[in-house]
Amino acid sequence: MAGDQAEPFDRVGFGEVDDAMSTTGLVAGPPGIGSTEAAASGGHHRRTTRAKASAVALLRTGSLCTSVLVALIAAVVSIFSGLAICDALRHSAVPHTGHDVVSWWPLLIYGPWMVASLSILRAAMHQRRAVHSWSIVLLFSTLATLLCVAQAPRTLPAQAAATLPAIAALACFQQLVRQITLTRPPRQRAPRHRNSRPAPAPRLHYGA
Repeated sequence: MAGDQAEPFDRVGFGEVDDAMSTTGLVAGPPGIGSTEAAASGGHHRRTTRAKASAVALLRTGSLCTSVLVALIAAVVSIFSGLAICDALRHSAVPHTGHDVVSWWPLLIYGPWMVASLSILRAAMHQRRAVHSWSIVLLFSTLATLLCVAQAPRTLPAQAAATLPAIAALACFQQLVRQITLTRPPRQRAPRHRNSRPAPAPRLHYGA
């Protein structure tokens, strides 16, 4: 009876020792290796995160600087084109307009152009379309180009030089609007969920 009772106690004792050794020494390994690997992985993750954050900040700064530069160039080109067109617009208005109003005649072309341009910029900042404003800009740009061409000499270089100011201002303004839309991408609308109708209850057919 003594032998029979000692055998299960010995088995339980050796089993517990084996489990403890497997969980502490054999599975976990020597002390310090797990903590070192965790620290190394944590340091690598932090370095990667910092590198990505610095890259994103650099891209944003470059994009903002490019947008500001495009805005400055578009403003300078628009002002220069207005100064270049003023004389041609005044000469086109001389036969039909008084001398007191001739000096303000270019405002009839560039006034609606500027108002429509500001409307387009506002719509681009609010991520909306401005079809009517674009049509006004195109209309008055075309009118300015036609008036300049009518006042220019009948030679190909003169005709090209007369069309260049209005077209250059329009192209620079379009690129400025494009930069604003790239800086502020359109928001994604949330998908509309249709009201789910409850499934009809199954009909039970009772046989005769």
